[in-house]
Amino acid sequence: MLGWSLAPSPEARSFLPARYAELPEIGRLTGRGNTVNLENVVRLAPDLVLDVGSTAAAYVSLADQVQERTDIPAVLIGGSLAGTPTTLRTIGDLLGVSARANALAGYAETALDRVQEAIAKIPAAERPSIYVARGPTGLETAVTGSIASEVVDLLGARNVGGKDSAPRTIVGVSPEQLLAWQPDVILAIDRRCHAAIRTDPVWRELKAVQAGKIHLVPALPFSSLDDPPAPNRLIGLLWLGKLLYPAFFPRDIRGEPAVFMPSSTSRSRATRSSRDFSPISRTNGDLTTTQISV
Repeated sequence: MLGWSLAPSPEARSFLPARYAELPEIGRLTGRGNTVNLENVVRLAPDLVLDVGSTAAAYVSLADQVQERTDIPAVLIGGSLAGTPTTLRTIGDLLGVSARANALAGYAETALDRVQEAIAKIPAAERPSIYVARGPTGLETAVTGSIASEVVDLLGARNVGGKDSAPRTIVGVSPEQLLAWQPDVILAIDRRCHAAIRTDPVWRELKAVQAGKIHLVPALPFSSLDDPPAPNRLIGLLWLGKLLYPAFFPRDIRGEPAVFMPSSTSRSRATRSSRDFSPISRTNGDLTTTQISV
């Protein structure tokens, strides 16, 4: 790994092995806010350009362009949460770390199976409506069916953001629309939004705020809900399941992040992270790769 598409925050870096925490920010090559050009990719001389996320036609075309214009192999792998086991095994084969990848994939399968078994027992009437508040104001959200909504979707909750905005997956929301939706639960991605919601006169008109059902999504070192579309969301799935349906998710999940951390030092980091139910992720392998986010 040569660097980050978006550098981790100082707080997030403290959870990561030094060899990754100290890598520079390279920028994004695809998606919204791309900040790196192909000449810079060639200059970095990776063995592989690896992109995990959306496999929509636009991203397939971008991966083809990267490979054609740089003569560097480019691989695009689907980043769906339900497909995490397959994603992990595919990456493990590419990087020559199949044994570790198979172990992680096995954990992913078990976690997903646990969730499916629990959700099958929950009546539809007991499944809440959820608003995912993104950004410092909370006035944008992820639509149903998008990668950023998969944790909510797989838990059988109803994302009030709907799904009628294709091809957009993140949409702006007006205060009036929020009041009309009246979600049962609000998940705040941004700490600033979470802090402001309780005192904002518009937000205080929502039943979720009045009931105290506002939750800050764990984000160290990576978000438990959406970004990046990686195994960090497995822990988010268990965290949110326990939050929404404690009777159906009785297991203590604080030890779950350690499964991704094979060394004693990494297990220590995972223990720290688990205090906030947040996930730990690690990249292994000898290939020099450039990570490209969508």
